Amino acid sequence: MPYIRYQGKRFGDSSLAIIETANRIIASYAEQGYHDLTVRQLYYVFVSSDLFPEERKWTWTGRRWVRDPAGTINAQPNYKWLCQIISDARRAGLIDWEAIVDRTRYLRQDSSWDTPAAMLADCAEQFTVDFWRTQKVRPEVWIEKDALLGVIASACAPYHLPYTSCRGFTSDSEIWASAQRMRVTTKGGQKPLVIHLGDHDPSGVDMSRDIFDRLQTFAGRDIEVRRLALTIEQVRQYNPPPNPAKESDSRSPAYRRLYGDESWELDALEPTVISQLIAAEMRRIIRRTEWRECERRQAEGREQLSNVADNWETVIANLSP
Repeated sequence: MPYIRYQGKRFGDSSLAIIETANRIIASYAEQGYHDLTVRQLYYVFVSSDLFPEERKWTWTGRRWVRDPAGTINAQPNYKWLCQIISDARRAGLIDWEAIVDRTRYLRQDSSWDTPAAMLADCAEQFTVDFWRTQKVRPEVWIEKDALLGVIASACAPYHLPYTSCRGFTSDSEIWASAQRMRVTTKGGQKPLVIHLGDHDPSGVDMSRDIFDRLQTFAGRDIEVRRLALTIEQVRQYNPPPNPAKESDSRSPAYRRLYGDESWELDALEPTVISQLIAAEMRRIIRRTEWRECERRQAEGREQLSNVADNWETVIANLSP
């Protein structure tokens, strides 16, 4: 866990309290198996748990000061304030550099190995059969934005679920390519399924409808789009911190008639809740007998590859003319 000091910094009492709280949150998430967070996720824990100091919970309306217990009226200033503290604390060596990540910017590069045997040893653990080939349904998980990719990746891994970030309203190019992929799935006798997770706001709610409509257009048939989160029932159950519904959004009037003036972001849900939602959905879908047979075939394939890697010199000698 690299706590590396690059710059000196003197912090006030309120900033030190924020840093201490942030480290507790990071440690708590790590215990649950989530070893990195975005600053946005960290911010939502502060808001939903009412962790900002008292002086940050008041905002000027233009006529008077108003206190918001969750600190959400003053959301943008509080978010920027937290970002600055976290940045300063990391540079001062007070927060683990690996605990906070940016999921939108990263280096892409080729994998490499010193020997073919080393590659085979790695591939042995990576060998995976198509678990969904023998299932009636072939699901994919689509999320609205990149910020939760780490959470979604962890939740999807046990079920070999493909997943993607839509980055808002998905492009026609991506929807068209998905529709052609799903046409092949349908011809093979399986039912394609899009499991969609997005914000509960005017655009986020409408995205599920938009995905269905365009898949139907490009595939020439109905493709089920199942909105897994965020739903109004989940809002009532988990009580994430609200934001004002954007009046500038053209979908806002229809949204306000159904749900009122508040909206909620998917990021505000605990990662464990999102994982549990996906796991519960998979338990309803998966046929266990076929799944266990895939597990057996995968274990057998991995063992075969591992044996080849362990005996690489002998294999090469036998192949030599």
